[in-house]
Amino acid sequence: MTKIGYARVSTVDQDFEIQQQRLKAEGCVIVRSEKVSGASRDGRTELATIIEFLREGDELVVTRLDRLGRDTRDVLNIVHDCEQRGAFVTILDPHVSTRGEMGHLILTVLGMVAQMERRFIKERQREGIEKAKTIGVYKGGKVRIDHRRIREMSALGTSVTAIAKEIGCSRMQVYRVLNAK
Repeated sequence: MTKIGYARVSTVDQDFEIQQQRLKAEGCVIVRSEKVSGASRDGRTELATIIEFLREGDELVVTRLDRLGRDTRDVLNIVHDCEQRGAFVTILDPHVSTRGEMGHLILTVLGMVAQMERRFIKERQREGIEKAKTIGVYKGGKVRIDHRRIREMSALGTSVTAIAKEIGCSRMQVYRVLNAK
């Protein structure tokens, strides 16, 4: 049985070091991390790799359910995919595992709460933007990566992976910039 940890943050300027440390302290032999939204499974290559790697008796461990996902259906599908491979899912805070029947029920409820929380966050964000627009202080989101530099590096023949490492972003973000020409 192998414990495999998964750490995720939503934006490039967030840090998942605390998650990684906690997962290692819980005995995770492997910890995979990525900076990508938890709104859906799209673009979450590290999570896909973990699920593909899981074997009978392995355990996928995350610090909180919202690190696994913020959509109930996605979370339940992830759990189902893990179970199809004979593996378990464990959430550390609050401690819930799919090893027991109660774990499934609790994960379903927590998944619904995470999805509802995401809707509340988006609603508050939208309200804040509308208010800022009405008083004339909204300038739009801050640019986190240098689109011009990405295009220049690509034009010079630099690989997407090398660009992502140099800029400090995911390969998916590099592809988005290059495809938005």
